[in-house]
Amino acid sequence: MPTSRPSFYCVCIILFLSLGAAVQATPWRLWYEQPAVRWLEALPVGNGRLGAMVFGEVTQERLALNESTVWSGAPSSRHDNPTARENLARIRQLFFEGRYTEAQPLCGKHLLGRRDSYGTHLPMADLQLAFEHPPGTVDDYRRELDIAQGVARVTYSVGGVHFTREVFASNPDNVFVMRLTCDEPSLVSFSATLDGGDLPAKVRAIDTRTLAIRGDAREKKHSDGDTGVTFESWVRVIAEEGRVQTVADRLKVDGANAVTILIAAHTTFRDHDPAALCAAQLDAALRKPFSELRQRHCADHRALFDRVAIDLGGAEAARHPTDQRLAALHAGASDPQLAALFFQYGRYLLIAGSREDSPLPTNLQGIWNDNLACNMPWTCDFHLDINMEQNYWPAEMCNLSECHEPLLRLVESLREPGRRTARVMYGAKGWVCHVFTNAWGYTAPGWGLGWGIHPTGGIWIASDFWERYRFTGDKDFLAERAYPVLREAAEFFLEYMVEHPKYGWLVTGPAVSPENAFFTADGQRCSESMGPTCDRVLVYDLFTACIEATEILGIDGEFRATVRAARERLAPLQIGKHGQLQEWLEDFDEAVPNHRHTTHLIALHPSEQITLRGTPELARAARVAIERRTGQANWEDVEWSRANLINFYARLEEGDEAHTHLLGLLREDSDTNLLTFSRAGIAGAQHNIFSIDGNYAGTAGIAEMLLQSHSNEISLLPALPAGWPSGAVRGLRARGGFEVDIEWDNGKLTMATIRSLRGQPCRIRYGEATLNASLSANKTLQWDGR
Repeated sequence: MPTSRPSFYCVCIILFLSLGAAVQATPWRLWYEQPAVRWLEALPVGNGRLGAMVFGEVTQERLALNESTVWSGAPSSRHDNPTARENLARIRQLFFEGRYTEAQPLCGKHLLGRRDSYGTHLPMADLQLAFEHPPGTVDDYRRELDIAQGVARVTYSVGGVHFTREVFASNPDNVFVMRLTCDEPSLVSFSATLDGGDLPAKVRAIDTRTLAIRGDAREKKHSDGDTGVTFESWVRVIAEEGRVQTVADRLKVDGANAVTILIAAHTTFRDHDPAALCAAQLDAALRKPFSELRQRHCADHRALFDRVAIDLGGAEAARHPTDQRLAALHAGASDPQLAALFFQYGRYLLIAGSREDSPLPTNLQGIWNDNLACNMPWTCDFHLDINMEQNYWPAEMCNLSECHEPLLRLVESLREPGRRTARVMYGAKGWVCHVFTNAWGYTAPGWGLGWGIHPTGGIWIASDFWERYRFTGDKDFLAERAYPVLREAAEFFLEYMVEHPKYGWLVTGPAVSPENAFFTADGQRCSESMGPTCDRVLVYDLFTACIEATEILGIDGEFRATVRAARERLAPLQIGKHGQLQEWLEDFDEAVPNHRHTTHLIALHPSEQITLRGTPELARAARVAIERRTGQANWEDVEWSRANLINFYARLEEGDEAHTHLLGLLREDSDTNLLTFSRAGIAGAQHNIFSIDGNYAGTAGIAEMLLQSHSNEISLLPALPAGWPSGAVRGLRARGGFEVDIEWDNGKLTMATIRSLRGQPCRIRYGEATLNASLSANKTLQWDGR
């Protein structure tokens, strides 16, 4: 590729400079002039384990409380199908002979997993406050979420008296904190109750100022109705003046000047006595004044949030309520600052939902729960065929590496049950996990044809270990944690894959391309086949990671040679009769051409096996596949499939197309609280159902539009849309151990600052201009792209 010749000044200016001043100070708030009526209007707070939705009504307040380990179900050794191993070869032979309709029922009989007591994440309880206000009209109402501070706030006046509520979930002190004040004395009065909703629960008074609820996470849709954790949540009220008492199953506060409410919650997921933990944490928090609790929380939150700043222009739009801005966007208004807010909101949700000390990673709904997903056939769990991966796409690139940790621990915990599944079902070494998992270590296939047999779901989510290393360059992490997980996964696929008798390629299968179907040559509809493209992409990336890891660590040369030889025998990526990237090994016609899943396109993103410059023909084929799918009049537009398109078009360096789909995500797949949802009428949903993957993948897509770091180069503003003519971003991370600031004006780069964190060489690209640089650790290079 041709390389421009930057000036000596541009190449050699190694300075400790920052573009921080170029990023305007922005009030990062979602705000509204009315309370929330629906769940998808409420505002989320969280500390990585505890989550709440704040509704903010005047005469009452509802906090929908949650805890990440409120799961039904239990561990089981009965999920794996014991007849799989003895029938696998016969089923594969039928597929190789093209006898799909004979093979498919055998897949259903022998290769599906068993549900047993799988379980689901469930909502825990509601705290409800009923207020007694002085007489008068309500004025000056405002409800907001300050995502820079991690604090929800409600303010209003009644009869000239001004009331304020603040709510946050503190990670340092491991409790919810709510502060109620007014500007006149003795006017904070309310009663408080706890409600377990659909779960069996009992409320009791602990003392005159403490209320508790104890319940069981049991349900019969996804488990046996008898298994699940027991949860406990305690609410303690600290009043300044006034009187506090418990009356039966409620707390009553009369005539206080101000009140602080502390809420603790735990389950038996890892602890035998959640009540004792609640008591201990409330006692510890009680020893600190509210001001200290708030300061500790805000400092902890901002230490992560403030790492990245962004300015896309149009800051004056923040003066208008968020719901009005969304309505204006629907009407065709331009609001680039709303895109910036959505980006920072995604980072906020990752901080609130997944912290280094979180016991579990974010599920389909983060750590919040609308009680809808858990009542669907697909459950509120950890989906490994796209959703879970999307949840963590922003972690490294958006400078929140610590937030990745709960996911990595979950994957590590899957190795032991995954070994059992590999051995029992396939007679293979290593570990495997399929389409989803839960809090209890489920690794078997799903229990339905068309989606359940996805043997590469585990290695897709395990690829986050390799990504973590690529961004951080931490060789200790690579040696001690990443490589053992990846090697053992590769051991499974080395034994599991078989040679295709017609092509000589190594293929997986039977397997699906989630969750799509095709027509066979004789017109029969089928989902399972040998060697779908998505499996090939994921195995190729797994083998590549193992090869590079062994070279970096200087170990396992014989294993490296074996993996390299197997990688050479994988099927090539193929272009079909319509010019599209093939979804299956054969050039089948799609049975559902409008389907939301496009798993074969992971070769374009998040993988880098298809790139605009490295494989231009395949890049064109990927674009054709996208256009054919989204060109259907009834294309299944849901939050995560729309967010995928932002990332796909960013990788194709088509900024205006990426921006179009970002606007589509905001307009069509996000509610007034900017949380994304799976749309009613798709995937069996009767209502819009909150799904957080659109928030996370949309945030990642915005980052990809501004900075990419695949193919061994750092690309600046690769997909900048015309709608963001001037702006700046600070603190994004790039693979290789770099932190990048970018400033642009009139659609052109004005300056980029690249900080080396590990002392690695880098190749920087802006358009067709490239620059090779070698930076020592903690040194900085500035380049204007010329």
